[in-house]
Amino acid sequence: MAEAATLRVDVAGAEREFCCSGCKSVCEAIYAAGLESFYRRTSEGTPFGPPPEVPKQLALYDLDEVQEEFVEGLGEVREIHLLVEGIHCAACVWLIEQTLGALPGVQDARVNMTGRRLRLKWNNQRISLSGVLHRLGEIGYAAVPFDPEAAEGGVRRQNRALLYRMAFAGFAMMNLMWISIALYSGADRGEFRGLFHWVGLAIATPTLLYSGYPFFRGAWSGLRSRHLSMDVPIAIGASITYLYSFYITLSGSVIGDVYWDTVVNFLFVILVGRFLESISKRQAVVATHRLLDLQPKVATAWRGEQEVLVPVRALKLGETVLVRPGEKIPVDGKVLSGESSVDESMLTGESVPVHKVSGASVAAGTLNGPGVLHIEVRGMLRDTALGRIIRLVEEAQISKAPIQCVADRVVPWFVAVTLSLAAVTFLVWLPKDLELALMSATAVLIITCPCAFGMATPMSITVAAGLGAKHGILIKNGAVLESLSGIDHVVFDKTGTLTEGRPSVSRVQGLSVSWDASEQGGPAEELLAVLAPVAAMERFSEHPVGGAILRLGEAFGVSSQRHEVRELVVRPGLGIKALVHGVWVHAGTELWLRQEGVAVVPTLGEMAEQWTAEGLLSVRCALAGEERLLLGLEDRLRKAAPEVISRLKAEGNRVTLLTGDRQRIAELIAAQLGGVEVIAEVLPEEKERVIAGLQRGQHRVAMVGDGINDAPALVRADVGIAMGSGTDVSIASADIVLMSSDLGRVHQAWALSRRTLRTIRQNIGISILYNAIMVPLAMMGLITPLVAAIAMPISSLAVIGNSARIRTLFRPTAQASAKR
Repeated sequence: MAEAATLRVDVAGAEREFCCSGCKSVCEAIYAAGLESFYRRTSEGTPFGPPPEVPKQLALYDLDEVQEEFVEGLGEVREIHLLVEGIHCAACVWLIEQTLGALPGVQDARVNMTGRRLRLKWNNQRISLSGVLHRLGEIGYAAVPFDPEAAEGGVRRQNRALLYRMAFAGFAMMNLMWISIALYSGADRGEFRGLFHWVGLAIATPTLLYSGYPFFRGAWSGLRSRHLSMDVPIAIGASITYLYSFYITLSGSVIGDVYWDTVVNFLFVILVGRFLESISKRQAVVATHRLLDLQPKVATAWRGEQEVLVPVRALKLGETVLVRPGEKIPVDGKVLSGESSVDESMLTGESVPVHKVSGASVAAGTLNGPGVLHIEVRGMLRDTALGRIIRLVEEAQISKAPIQCVADRVVPWFVAVTLSLAAVTFLVWLPKDLELALMSATAVLIITCPCAFGMATPMSITVAAGLGAKHGILIKNGAVLESLSGIDHVVFDKTGTLTEGRPSVSRVQGLSVSWDASEQGGPAEELLAVLAPVAAMERFSEHPVGGAILRLGEAFGVSSQRHEVRELVVRPGLGIKALVHGVWVHAGTELWLRQEGVAVVPTLGEMAEQWTAEGLLSVRCALAGEERLLLGLEDRLRKAAPEVISRLKAEGNRVTLLTGDRQRIAELIAAQLGGVEVIAEVLPEEKERVIAGLQRGQHRVAMVGDGINDAPALVRADVGIAMGSGTDVSIASADIVLMSSDLGRVHQAWALSRRTLRTIRQNIGISILYNAIMVPLAMMGLITPLVAAIAMPISSLAVIGNSARIRTLFRPTAQASAKR
């Protein structure tokens, strides 16, 4: 500490005092980079200290062999999560993001202050990872690739240190209690008055220095950086009470009392409150880490006809792993052989196991049932569905809803108002009673608490994002929760969203023969001969219609694998064409065939009109420029669709069915849903324009879809909701992803958003009500510093507890109450 007192350096024309040479170097680097406004942005939080030591041998992190364990893809542009030591407050977040953002080659740098994590995206050809880490070290932060166990260990160490200080204060409080009892019983007027005062001084002094050290360090750092943190009023209150008691003890005055017990007691109580807050926050922060625990760390690989137990990181794509009954599936993959039922509730929220056979897809972290499965590795670790869920949850937890921005602007003014109110209280009471003025002002300093106001939004969003993920509702950012609660118009896609998305071919009509699924036997050879090249072409389509045609062909022995397919062209909403063995094959709408110059057959057109009136989807097929086949498909409504539509309408929402299907089919579906608005025969590119038109009509629109053709509309909508059974494109375009095919999750997402927004408002109300009641009482002298110290953390704990109530939303009793 002697060195700190003499380390003075001229920075920007002013002499500055530093605690160590590391802090001096950091300050000089910040000023040299033109980022000195950092010191005007520092706010409350863990106080500053000397910069952490930068990891040795940074060049090791540039090796691909090292990076492949942490980096998402070893291409030119790479992305990594770093655990950053030395982050104290929002100003640190700003400094890191601004500094790294200015580096050539760094494309994105975003910091999660709660988890002290940095998500870095950089061009490896322009800047090395070691260069980024070195720059972080220059401005006072040490970073290493994120490891959940290391992060969890850091949180535990911080809580342990806080627990030690709290235990020391608790031990001192219990001993001082006997001194206080003696003084309150009359010893303050006897010959032992001075002795008891000096014993109290001996106990309170080390308690103030050790247990109160974080508050003094935080207050000093805040004052040095010209920022009033919440530690300032606590440190002032403890200091004034201590100094007054010290004066009475040292002078031996018989006028006035000592308040050693007050100093120790409120330090203990505040530390207890902070420890409980830390535990509650830790549970929210490590929630996503617990998701990682769902994925096994080892797998049984099948190598050289032998079973080998290897770490999941050591597996390679295309390898085969063996999963025995009762084991968790370690990777995303495809079942090569075996048959079993798999519990996928951790992904989809659905408790009924899913039957898996050869060719089925499985996900990491799901639980295998009674059978043995051989699985081809398709995705590992961060590339699995579970890994993507974790990333989405983390991004949602670090995002800010618009309502939080208001709170962020208000919180910094709390401390200044607190100091002003304390000063007013002291001056008002001073002419009447010095001790009353002192205790009342100290109570005001302690009892005013902006912490609850600051935590109102982030705690609610964190809990909601975790709860949603647990029930198969992935929320990509916190702002969506606020936006969704204000939606008044819901637009649904039809195929794969309101319907099961697995249509089946129920009728086939050729030029001279026909087939109906209700008949015995299969289609005639004439029909199968045309169906074969169509099925070969549809093999490359992601559309549910293509899957239905493939299944029909497979059911009757038509092989789609033997045909050579070239020059494939897909027009979403119209159809598909390709060269199959040198012959052009077309499948789609009548408009598609006419645009392609295909000669349509009037009789098949009449049949298509008849099927459409019956609610079937017609697909026109042609070979070599001549229409040859008509397919009729039917797609059943999802079981939950009518109920979901009914509940959305009952809550005052307009509901629209938006589809590219024929008007008649859409109207039949709308009738089955209980009556909704219909916009049919819409091409994919027009869906986005329809959404934009509704928005221009002052509607706040949510779009629910699942296909590639829904992606533009999902992006345009105020809130885009993608069914997890949909394509990767639609999922990437949406704000909310439903991991299961249960349409009821749509309404659950609505309920979650409304509960979250209501909870945020309740939390803000709790904070305002607490300060509105307790601060005047403290100014009136009706609350002692000890009572203030007890009350202060209660408001924060009330906010945390109220946020935790969101977790009860999807319990059976809560859902039954919501239905009523």
